[in-house]
Amino acid sequence: MCTGLRPEVSQRTAEGFDEVLRRLAAPLQVAVAGRIKSGKSTLVNALIGRRVAPTDVGECTRLVTRFQYGTVDRVEVVFHDGEKQALPFDADGGIPADLGVEPERVSHLEAYLTNAVLRDLTVIDTPGLGSLDAASVARTEQLLGALDPDPDSESDSDELDPVSRNAVAGAEAVLYVVTQAVRADDQQALAAFTAATAGREAGPVNAIAVLNKADTVEPDSVPDSGGDTWRAAELLAAEQAGLLGPRVADVLPVIGLLAETAEAGGFSSADADVLHRLAALDAETRQTLLLSADLFTGWECEIPADEREGLLARLDLHGIRRALAAVDDDPEITAGALRRTLRDACGLDGVLHRLDDVFRARADGIKAAAGLASLTALAHASDDQARVHDAIELLLSRPEAHQLQLLEALTLVSSGAVTLPEDLAEEVLRVGGSSGTAERLGLAGKERQALVDYAMERATWWRSFTSFGATPAQARVGYVVHRAYFLIWQELRNG
Repeated sequence: MCTGLRPEVSQRTAEGFDEVLRRLAAPLQVAVAGRIKSGKSTLVNALIGRRVAPTDVGECTRLVTRFQYGTVDRVEVVFHDGEKQALPFDADGGIPADLGVEPERVSHLEAYLTNAVLRDLTVIDTPGLGSLDAASVARTEQLLGALDPDPDSESDSDELDPVSRNAVAGAEAVLYVVTQAVRADDQQALAAFTAATAGREAGPVNAIAVLNKADTVEPDSVPDSGGDTWRAAELLAAEQAGLLGPRVADVLPVIGLLAETAEAGGFSSADADVLHRLAALDAETRQTLLLSADLFTGWECEIPADEREGLLARLDLHGIRRALAAVDDDPEITAGALRRTLRDACGLDGVLHRLDDVFRARADGIKAAAGLASLTALAHASDDQARVHDAIELLLSRPEAHQLQLLEALTLVSSGAVTLPEDLAEEVLRVGGSSGTAERLGLAGKERQALVDYAMERATWWRSFTSFGATPAQARVGYVVHRAYFLIWQELRNG
């Protein structure tokens, strides 16, 4: 559509088409966002599998950083005027703490890594909302689409220039990091999130949230947790899903520090040795050490304090307790087995599975939907609106565009643009928000024939609803859901 329309539109619109084409060919861009000190960069390192994003407070943590695939590992500092300066990673393989330039001149950082994860996913690390640094907050809010700068304003010191905006703004999906309390600005940031700066709101199509630092949840503060920290975190995450829904597909508990240590090579044989020696201490000393972080590093015992401090920095007390339990169960456990135990305990697998299910499995659809939103926005700002609108309608009428229509229906319902009775709205989100056939039907574990019968039953019901009693807006959604059920029925019958 972009290629065919390009010769028929204005130069400005054509340049926008070129940007849409570039984005369609690029990996899906996922912004990791959240409040300051929520552990965003630690989670980024865990996702990439390398401790490359800076986690200590410094000039780099105030900048937007895009991690993408490259054939040579390098960092590019991108300035507000579009100029770029290449830097090597530091001796530990991370972004240098000192960029060697004035931070106020820098728009953002581009980090290129020979990393398989980044072949189909560009990860964008953002400064935290709630930072005392106004410029850092502005960069994050611009990336999330939370700012609507006044074009007539004479003061634009925090506004990104067009070159930089194209580089950092417009993530097509967001991984939003919260801690124990969901605050008003968390909800506002998600409400303001836009893909390709075209006004597509966050929803179950393009947003997931994680409850980070799950090990800090007090089990006694969560009813029905049974005194179990992880169970308490799961219950709290479910509660937060209710608060943030339907702007996110899910809220998942994770322990970012433990995930980073286990996944990014932070756990060594020396750490395993310290754990074995801790396990061998007398019961009273060991119990005292595990009461608090201060006691763990400050209490007198035969294990040097600096070794304990290093272990605490990488595992925190929860990870140390889990590792010691594994040593108790198997005194001969190896460093590799301990690392796998810690990884299993951090919740990263659940996050990665959901990223695959929500983002990777429909990356083309998410990018295409963001592209269509961008084209619509471009057309509204030019004299090409009618021509572009007609082309989009023609594209959406094609059979292969059904996924786009389904994503649009999800967005309309989750944002409240189209209202449906609660049970029907939940059904729309389920049918369009899952990848497995049984899960889409809400019949996990049922026999194949039951799935076939139910798919046809719901296809018939939604067709009837669309024809009788639905408003025009509801009918548009209803037709898409009817077709989704019919295609599922066809797939089950022919499979």
